[in-house]
Amino acid sequence: MAFTLNLDARHRVNLTKLLPDLNIHSVKAYVEGDRIILEPLVTIPARELWLYKNPEALEAVKIGLKEAGEGKIVDGGSFAQYVDDEI
Repeated sequence: MAFTLNLDARHRVNLTKLLPDLNIHSVKAYVEGDRIILEPLVTIPARELWLYKNPEALEAVKIGLKEAGEGKIVDGGSFAQYVDDEI
């Protein structure tokens, strides 16, 4: 989808209608040839960063989410009997 955006009186461009419906607070900006590229960024909690640094775990989560979305789940029952077990 392409838009023609006009500069305002202070030579700014409003990009909000181009952003996805996410909680975007910043963008990565860079030049590629004669193009200006703006890449929306999101923030993740530091405690979740390990997942993105572990390709095998990330792939397993993606597969699990895909399978759950397709209804391919197995009820493992209750684990309540183990709640007081020491680890």
